[in-house]
Amino acid sequence: MERAADGNGESWGGVIGDTWRESTPWWPPEPTPPDGAPNVVLIVLDDVGYAQLGCYGSDIATPEIDRLAAGGVRLANFHTTALCSPTRACLMTGRNHHSVGMGRVSDLAMGFPGYTGRIGREHGFTPEILGAAGYATYAVGKWHLTPEDETNMAAPRRSWPVGRGFQRWYGFHGGETHQFVPTLYQDNQWVEAPAADGYHLTVDLVDHAVRYLADLRAVDAAQPFFLYFATGACHSPHHAPPEWIERYAGHFDAGWDDWRERTFARQCEIGLLPPGTELSPRPPWVPAWEELPPEEQRVAARFMECFAGYLSHTDDQIGRLLRFVEDELDEGDDTLVVLLSDNGASAEGGVLGSINDVRLWNAMPAGRHELQARIGELGGPTAHNNYPWGWTMAGNTPFKRWKREVHEGGVADPCVVRWPRRLTTRGEIRHQFAHAVDVLPTVLELTGVEASAVLDGVAQTPLEGTSFAAWLDDATAPAAHVTQYFEMLGSRAVYHDGWKAVTFKPLGRMYSDDDDPEVPFDQDRWELYHVATDFSECHDLAEQEPERLDDLVRRWWEEARRHRVLPLDNRPLAALMHPRPSPARERTTYVLRPMGAPVPETVAPKLHNRSHVVHAEIEVPVGVVPNGVLAAQGSVLGGWTLYLLDGRPHYVHNLAGKERHRVPSDVAVSDGAHHVGLEFVSNGDFTGTGRLYLDGDLVGEAPIPRFTLARFSITGAGLTCGYEGGPAVSDDYEAPFRANVTIRRVTIDVSGTPYLDVEAEFAAIMAEQ
Repeated sequence: MERAADGNGESWGGVIGDTWRESTPWWPPEPTPPDGAPNVVLIVLDDVGYAQLGCYGSDIATPEIDRLAAGGVRLANFHTTALCSPTRACLMTGRNHHSVGMGRVSDLAMGFPGYTGRIGREHGFTPEILGAAGYATYAVGKWHLTPEDETNMAAPRRSWPVGRGFQRWYGFHGGETHQFVPTLYQDNQWVEAPAADGYHLTVDLVDHAVRYLADLRAVDAAQPFFLYFATGACHSPHHAPPEWIERYAGHFDAGWDDWRERTFARQCEIGLLPPGTELSPRPPWVPAWEELPPEEQRVAARFMECFAGYLSHTDDQIGRLLRFVEDELDEGDDTLVVLLSDNGASAEGGVLGSINDVRLWNAMPAGRHELQARIGELGGPTAHNNYPWGWTMAGNTPFKRWKREVHEGGVADPCVVRWPRRLTTRGEIRHQFAHAVDVLPTVLELTGVEASAVLDGVAQTPLEGTSFAAWLDDATAPAAHVTQYFEMLGSRAVYHDGWKAVTFKPLGRMYSDDDDPEVPFDQDRWELYHVATDFSECHDLAEQEPERLDDLVRRWWEEARRHRVLPLDNRPLAALMHPRPSPARERTTYVLRPMGAPVPETVAPKLHNRSHVVHAEIEVPVGVVPNGVLAAQGSVLGGWTLYLLDGRPHYVHNLAGKERHRVPSDVAVSDGAHHVGLEFVSNGDFTGTGRLYLDGDLVGEAPIPRFTLARFSITGAGLTCGYEGGPAVSDDYEAPFRANVTIRRVTIDVSGTPYLDVEAEFAAIMAEQ
C-alpha cells in the first residue's frame, strides 16, 4: 500500500493498495470561507464628484444611496487616483496604480514598469483572492482594465474579467459606452445589445446582476458571493430615460454658483466637512453664472438636468439591486456593501459643454449657436452630452480643480460602507484619511479572508493598502493610512499626517520627444496645505513653512521611487509616439465576413485622410429587393456606412454627427451575384471624392468635403459587416438594418501612409476616461 500525489503533484491523502479492499479514497477539501463571512457588493460609480450624492450635500435625489449611508458609514476623507483605470486597479489589487503598471489608463500604456497598462499575476485581484477562499465571484458593468487593442474577438482574454478571477461578467470594455445602444460583452464573448423599447444599460446591468445571484442561490443557498457592480454612470454620455430628466426641469436655473453655495451650506450642516472648512473660490477660467446670456444659461442648465436625471435613475437601479439582496434573498444583514466613485467630477465638456465628444477629437467642437439649436437632443440617443465645467466645479464642492488632477477636486470622492450584521454604526461620518488601495485590505479583514503569499502558483507582492475596518465602528480610532502619494500625467501630490503638498503640471507638448520646453519638473511650484484644518486647500502655506514643504516633497520622491512612478512624463502622447508593439502585421487589405463581432477602431483599417476601397461580394435571392448594411463603422455620433436601400447602393460619411455626406445611386441591383463598391479618393487634405460602383460600373459620385480627422467612434461602436450596431450612421434606416442578401465577404483596401494626428488621438483616449 502507498500514498501518492494527486494530478497536480500535491500530496494525496488517501491510500492505494493492490485492490479496493486495501485502498482508501480521498478528495482534497474544497475552499471554505471563514464562518460568518459576508457577501460583498462593491459598487463603483463613474465621474461622480464629492458633492453630487444627496448624503454628501447634493439636492440631486439619490434616496437609495442615502438609505445605504443611513444604515452605515460615510467616509468624508476618502481618496482615489484622479482617473478611472488607475483607481479600479487599486480597488482590484490593494496596491498603488503605478505599482501594478496602471499609472495611466490602460490605453495610454508606455514602455516603463509603472505604465504598462497590464496588471501582472503577481498582483492578485479581489475575485482571485476571494474566489480561492470559496466565494462566488461576479462582475457586471464597466471594466477598463484591458487595453483597447485587446478587446476584440481575436485577442487574448488574460486581462478580461473572467481571466482575472470572475466566474461571470456582463458589461463593457473601455471608458464609456452608449447607454441606449451599448457595445456589450458577456464572459469572453461580444453580445448584441438587447433591442427593446425603452432600453437603458443601467437597467440591463441590474437585470444581469440579479440573474447571476439568483442562479447562484438556485444551486447553493449558503455560498457567499462577491459582486463587482460598476455602472457607466455618470460618465458621459449623460443618457437617461426622458422622464427622469424631466424631473429636473428648471431645477438648476439659478446656476452653478448658487448651487455650489447651497451645497456647501448643507455639507457643513450635516457635519460632512471639518469645522472651519471654507468654500474654495471659483477659478477665473470658470465664468460666473450671472455673466452668461440667458440663452447660454438655459443650455447649461439643461446639461445639468440630464446629468441629474442620469444619476437619480442610476440610484433607483442600485436600490433595485440592493433590495433584491435584502428582500428576495433575505441577505441584507449578511452583505457588506461598499459604494464609491472612481475620481472627481469630469471637466471634459469644456467651458460650454459638449453635445458630442468626438467633435473635440476632430477639431470641430459645437459652438454656442449649435448647442442652443440642438438643446432638445441632450440626454437622448443622438447626443453624447457632457456638462460644462462650471457644473464640474460645483460637483466637487468645496474643493478646487477636478478629474485627472491631484488637488482634492480630482482625488477626493464619496465612499459609503454598510454591513448591518457586523458594523453597529448607523448614519455616521468618518473623517480619517483613506484611499482606494485600502478597500481590499478592509474587505479582507471584515470577511476574515487572508491574502495568500502564493496565488494560483504565483508569488504575490504585498498589499500596499491599510484596512480601515477599525474606525468604521470606532470614530476615535486613528487612521492607519498616514502617507499617500498621488501622480497623474505629471501633476503630483503627497499626503502625510494631515498635511499635503501638491503641484499642478500642465500637459506637455504633443509631438516632441524632447523635454517639456515650458517648466522643467524640478522647477514646478509646490503648494502646501494643512488639510487637517484646511480641508479644501484654500490657504497655501508654502512660503510660511518651507522646511515642512521640503520634507513632503522629499517624501514624494521616496514614494515615487518605491512605487514605480518614474520617469515623470506629462506628455500624454508619449504612449502614441512609442507604442507597444502589436502582434498584428501591417497590411493594406482587410476581409470581413457577415455578422461577426464589431472590430474595435484601434485594430480596424485606418481610413482617415487615405484613399480606400470598400468592396462587397453579394448574391441577391430571386424576388428580393436588396436592403441592409454591407459594412459600417461608428454610429449616429460619427462614422460611415455602405448599404443597400430599396434595391440601390448608397454610401454615407457621417462627420462627427454634425453633417452627412451622401453618395447615392439610382441604379438598381438585380437578382444574382454582384460586386458593390465604394471608392474614396483622398486629396490629402481630409477632402476627397466618393464613388459608388456596381459590377465595375460607376453608378454614383459625390464630393466628401471633409473626412473624419481622428476617430469615428467614442462609445465602442466598431466596424461591422452585414449589420450596424447603432444608433445608425445614416438617417435612412434604423440599426441594425441587417442585410437581406448573402454577403460572401467585404474587402477593405487602403493605400498610402496611415494618418496619425497624435493630438487628436490623445483627446480621443482621454475623453473616454
